[in-house]
Amino acid sequence: MTRPFPMIENSVNPYRDNVQGKANEPITVAGLLDRSKQVLGNTYEGDAPDWTLDEIYNRLEKNAPRIAIIGGSSDHPAHIMDFQTSSRAAIRIWQNGGVPFYFSTPVMCDGTAQNNQGMSYSLQSRNAVAQMIVNQLEAHSYHGAFVIQGCDKQPLGVVSGLAHLDRLRQERGEAPFFATFAPAHVLEGGTIPEPLVRELGEVAKQAVDQGFEDISDDLHDAMAYILQCSSNTSFQGVFERAVERGIITKEEHKYFEKELAVNTCDGSGGVCAFNGTGNSSRHIVAGFGLVHPSVELLTAAPEQHQVNDAIDSLADMMNKPEFGVSRLAAANIRNTIRIHSASGGSTNLMMHIVSAMLFGGYRFSLWDLDKLHHEQAIPDLFNYSLTEGRDIFQLAIQCCDSDSRGMESLFYELMENGVDMDVNALTVTGQTWAERLSKDREALSADNVKDNPIILSKPRRVFSGVDVLQGNFFESAVVKISGMPTPQLDQFDKKAAMVLYFENEEEANKNLLNSNLVDELRDARSFKEELLRPQLRHNEPDYDKTLDNADYDTLFDYMAGSGALKIAIIIAGQGPEAFGMPEMFTPMQHINTNRKLKKLGTIISDGRYSGVTFGAAIGHMTPEAKNDGGILYLQTGDVLYLGLRERVIEFVKADAFVKGETVYSFDGIREKRAGLAAERLQSIRKRQCRIAASNRMAGHTDAANGVVPYSVWEEAEDDYTPILKKAEPAFKTASKQ
Repeated sequence: MTRPFPMIENSVNPYRDNVQGKANEPITVAGLLDRSKQVLGNTYEGDAPDWTLDEIYNRLEKNAPRIAIIGGSSDHPAHIMDFQTSSRAAIRIWQNGGVPFYFSTPVMCDGTAQNNQGMSYSLQSRNAVAQMIVNQLEAHSYHGAFVIQGCDKQPLGVVSGLAHLDRLRQERGEAPFFATFAPAHVLEGGTIPEPLVRELGEVAKQAVDQGFEDISDDLHDAMAYILQCSSNTSFQGVFERAVERGIITKEEHKYFEKELAVNTCDGSGGVCAFNGTGNSSRHIVAGFGLVHPSVELLTAAPEQHQVNDAIDSLADMMNKPEFGVSRLAAANIRNTIRIHSASGGSTNLMMHIVSAMLFGGYRFSLWDLDKLHHEQAIPDLFNYSLTEGRDIFQLAIQCCDSDSRGMESLFYELMENGVDMDVNALTVTGQTWAERLSKDREALSADNVKDNPIILSKPRRVFSGVDVLQGNFFESAVVKISGMPTPQLDQFDKKAAMVLYFENEEEANKNLLNSNLVDELRDARSFKEELLRPQLRHNEPDYDKTLDNADYDTLFDYMAGSGALKIAIIIAGQGPEAFGMPEMFTPMQHINTNRKLKKLGTIISDGRYSGVTFGAAIGHMTPEAKNDGGILYLQTGDVLYLGLRERVIEFVKADAFVKGETVYSFDGIREKRAGLAAERLQSIRKRQCRIAASNRMAGHTDAANGVVPYSVWEEAEDDYTPILKKAEPAFKTASKQ
């Protein structure tokens, strides 16, 4: 049964007033529908084709809903099956009385671009997608969109563009812009073939026989993960160290690399199964109320009835300002942030959420996000693991088996744990969250999943999410607390760390791949003895007092072995204006695959972090080095205080620290190191020329303000808080009754 769409109530209709559109667009609609029927073949559901050019013309003339199906480029795994989903959507839009169109945007794959020059374009591509979306929708005067949501920067680029256009249309007195999102299904992680498992096991045995147990341990750690592009990076680091030590040859390294690569991705594509930026975007776009539950978490491309559910609901949204994309985003911003936190979402989204709100015309920054995050304690309700069979593909299986309702279940469990959610916010189903959750309450509970639950009813920890840090040499930075197990958090929290400074990522990667790095730092006396001793007393108060008389090498080796030696690995010159703000995934992986360095090092950078980054990863530092941020002035041997639970990082005065006093002050450092800073800025400007001038991010805000064009930021003047005003809850959980 179809769902007739209303005509769009809009005084503006260029297809009525200008014949050119009605002359050239009907063939594109007919072509799309003809092709869709061919693609669907015997799965086509509907009557005989009735999409004549005359009928298409008539619908355009009458202002029938012109709905753009927005896909992505098929050179990204998430969009391999777009041809099928777009075909189903086109047929249903036509059946309901609308006029379907199709276009796609380029989509960068961060896995493919990782650790090469492409990473400098990744963040910029989000804004480029937003601009392309606005260009196409304005040029062809579309009223709404069915979005095939992919991975990486595309989802929030599309949200930003649609929210921006909706605000603009309503300011012009036109009909609100409506949209619904259908995320690409989840890609099943690969499996290492048994013969390869045996071969890698033999390499691990050889490593032990040759006295390199760390190689064996790290190789077994990498083999424990589901096979995916990010885990291949972990293998790469171990293999390179194994080649360096003569355990395997370079040819064997390349053989293993190939066998792992060709067994990684399922042929039907999808969004990778780890909880990175792709799946974090899936969760928060659902949190924005923009995803119909029928298409939220699937293990394969959606079937016709699932696409129909999403398309049919558009009938309830058309011509209603409260369902415009910008209004839905603002009404659900608190829900979005709490879902992002509770699900251990990607650090990347700290910028993308801000971006979506700014593009939607609302005054919003990282500090607004942080305020909403900390209004209440958000428990960690996501029992996600890549080594224990609890990836997002398993969550999709649980949803397809009707044991879980995805973000609806997480929404419900947040309420069950005392978190106030905005249940009266509208969603693309045409209903509020309260109305959605009231259907079949029994299916909401996370306890319905008996085996390997990912969404929990009882928290793993009482806190979660990404925290915003401040300090005396910078304004803001972020750290993914949810990416650090409590023992690891304890290892780095309230610790004094020695700075190891790198001016860029290439320099960092070259050094972090060196398995002898820690020993070389000792031999080079990179950290002064008079600072190591108070660091030991600060980080390990119960240390063996006989070390007070130990020589430098003995002291250093003890601290490296016990973990008292904490190293703040600074990677500067990576900010949006300097170098496009690439992800620091690769250097963090090099640390995580080095058993000795893993317990010592945290990375601090003005670059970004991948959603799959694990560990003490601190990024998004503002101001960036290119803009005279304090990170520009640090140097190897400085001392920093890491107060992660206090949400601070402080520069420590060395002369006071030598005396056993921890004094936080950055006074005078800029002046003393002005010459060094000038040299570094010259290097940054020279390196910046490696990025195409057309795609550099000059004229953009900093990471705390979403990295959006200044023109977008300047016009974002609306107050989002009145939209958040709560009515009396229409839905109560068992704990609130």
